[in-house]
Amino acid sequence: MDLKKLTLVAVLAVSQAASAVPAFAEAVNNTPSNTTVIGTVVSAAPEVMPESTDPLPPLPTETPGGVVSPTPTPIPAETVDPTTTVEPTATIEPTATPLPTATPGVTTEPTTTTDGARAAASNQLILMMNSNKMYQNGQEYLANQPMAVKNGVSYVSIRAMVERVGVKYVYDYKTKETIVTKGSDVMRFKTDSKVYTVNGEKKTMKGPAYQYKGTFMVPLTSITGALGIPYTVDNVQKRVILTLNNKPKASFTVPTEIYAGEPVTFVTSSSSPNGVAIVDESWGGNKQDIYDQPGYYVVTYSVMDANQQWSDPYSMTITVLKPNTPPVANFTTDKDSYKMGEMITYTDLSNDPDGDEITVTWTNKAEAFFTPGPATIAVQVKDSHAAISTFEKTVNISDEILYSKEDFNRLFASPGSVFSIDGSMVPTWQQVAYNLSSEPYKLIRSNSPETVYTEGVTYRETSLGKTRFLIHHKNNLNIKAKVYVIATNNNLYPTTLTTEYVGFAGPSTYPEGTGKMSVERYWKSMLTNEHYKTIVLQPGESVSILTDLNQIAMKPSEIVSLQADLFSDYPIDYNVMLIDANKDPLTTLPTLPVLDQDGVHNRGTYEDSTRIITVTDEVGKTPAKLLLGDNSSDKNLAGVDPMAGTEASNAGNFGVLYKIRFENVAPNSLITFNPRGGNYMGPVMVNNQIVHMPSVGSLANADMNSVVYRSGEYGGSVEILFTAASGSNLPVNFLITPLPAKK
Repeated sequence: MDLKKLTLVAVLAVSQAASAVPAFAEAVNNTPSNTTVIGTVVSAAPEVMPESTDPLPPLPTETPGGVVSPTPTPIPAETVDPTTTVEPTATIEPTATPLPTATPGVTTEPTTTTDGARAAASNQLILMMNSNKMYQNGQEYLANQPMAVKNGVSYVSIRAMVERVGVKYVYDYKTKETIVTKGSDVMRFKTDSKVYTVNGEKKTMKGPAYQYKGTFMVPLTSITGALGIPYTVDNVQKRVILTLNNKPKASFTVPTEIYAGEPVTFVTSSSSPNGVAIVDESWGGNKQDIYDQPGYYVVTYSVMDANQQWSDPYSMTITVLKPNTPPVANFTTDKDSYKMGEMITYTDLSNDPDGDEITVTWTNKAEAFFTPGPATIAVQVKDSHAAISTFEKTVNISDEILYSKEDFNRLFASPGSVFSIDGSMVPTWQQVAYNLSSEPYKLIRSNSPETVYTEGVTYRETSLGKTRFLIHHKNNLNIKAKVYVIATNNNLYPTTLTTEYVGFAGPSTYPEGTGKMSVERYWKSMLTNEHYKTIVLQPGESVSILTDLNQIAMKPSEIVSLQADLFSDYPIDYNVMLIDANKDPLTTLPTLPVLDQDGVHNRGTYEDSTRIITVTDEVGKTPAKLLLGDNSSDKNLAGVDPMAGTEASNAGNFGVLYKIRFENVAPNSLITFNPRGGNYMGPVMVNNQIVHMPSVGSLANADMNSVVYRSGEYGGSVEILFTAASGSNLPVNFLITPLPAKK
């Protein structure tokens, strides 16, 4: 073979070797000025490249004994975008397939750097395709790896990007994550994973992040999206142009309503995307501390950071309303003079000229007066701006009696109103006769120990079908605590658990008020079905149910109270427990002891806890009573304490739902509620209407009586639902009496 042929073979071999080098490989160069071209072979003198200005160390690669990310095998040539054309001749600029805006691809590196690359705007970062060169503010920078294409996805060095953008960058050796921080936003990228997070929210990249020769590479679209950087692709000059926004940001807020003549508070807010300190501010437009006249005012606000960069002005149009007009208090009565015991009709004429909502407070407003002489009634109204107006009127009460106080209250007092009676006479009244039946609701009463001094299980029971809970506990752990009900399915098949009605109250230091509120919410739940829901427990699964109990931690000495009705199609194991509020209930349950009773309060499992009382005889023509919770005419439910293995008696029948139906209430009859065991407060439901016993305060003794229902001129049937409010006392009476004649 002659010399001429040998030379041609050598040239072809070198050309083929050059075409096989991946576009991102280390051997990439940009045909610098010291390159000598001999035929079609490029031979380059060694070029001294300036080191990257990135002050951060390179990401770790595999080292003995270290916890680091693996270094992937260099990408083979066939993984380069197949549409990329690689010319074997270095003197001809390679041809690139046009890049879509959303996912810029990568071509082979250009042979020259155009002037346009250096002529970048001050807010632009230019990445040259198939090159490690970047341009910012006319200055050339070198990335530790050039842009690359892997499986059709364009990748860039995250290290080079974050330095030029000006955000923080660290590597977490424990989680093997690259963490980028921009202001308050935190982005986490993991080697060989398509998933990254922004402030904990998972997002998916077009390709997995990887490491190559100590450089962490991520899809260009992902890092620009995470940092909120818009970009465009210039296919003519083979570059990707990123538009950076390093300006600080300014804003302010003002009250939603601003009135002329009142001070205005401007609350400013500012930040820098790169965490640079804010050093100055400027107001523009028509900013005033007090606007004298109503109207529309434009106000602008700007801030400057330590780099002398001003934010774009933040502008707001402020609406200044006319000065507030005080409300007007006024009322009338149907007469100016009344007999003692005569009904007074009030007409409230209070209003606000601006249409603001007003709060009305009455003084000495009585439905009737029972002492002769002048009586002054006053009304005060206050609007949403705290402007107040008061109006008084005096009426004259003669010495003539129309009704006594008791008769007036029997005839006219609204449901929930309280009046006094001679309670000593009530035990002599006749007990109404009724038919008693029950419904099969299993009651789980967890009320002992009522005051809990140590963490533990306060109740443990298994129940199938209809199950009612009554839970009433006080925290005395000296730390914040929570009460949980854990339901466990120990069956071999899925079990459906349905929550029907729930009444919860607390945490509170007021036991009577907590019990009263829980019963009120129990009735509301029946009326609205707001708590109705079903869950399916898989075999062996445990879940926390009735979670209103533990939404708010109980401070020491606080009480929670709950009554709830559930249904399960298979047996469910229930655990009621009180533990440290910071502990996980499911992992803590196996470690807890079962607490002993306190010897004072009651706990137990009781069958048939819904009692149905039906009164068929006519009532209301003579005084009569229906006595509940006395363990004589109304016997305590008998049950068991499953933890102690002893018999139990439900003293007071707390947790029992009484469904009372008077089939025939005489015309002009009154039904009232009368406590017999001490202080009582709690609502009943009468014909699907909630009536508080009483509406204000409590029934402190047996001489107090609260109005439940008045039959009117025609009589008829009445349905009353009653359950004893935790914290109150039993027994109680429902009294049925005839009304006095109207005059």
